[in-house]
Amino acid sequence: MKLSVDQDLCISCGLCIDTCPSVFDWNDDGKADVVVDEVPDDAEDDAREAMESCPSEAIKED
Repeated sequence: MKLSVDQDLCISCGLCIDTCPSVFDWNDDGKADVVVDEVPDDAEDDAREAMESCPSEAIKED
């Protein structure tokens, strides 16, 4: 599973980082970003929850 964060849609709420810190973190612009090439199997459920919970729908599956 590969994810990306649309930087134009991200509102920097941090929900994805709180939900799945092994996949998401802040970038230099203060927005959330994906920090892994491929979501580890043991983090997929949390990563999906983060994607589905994103208030601006900025997280997409590639």
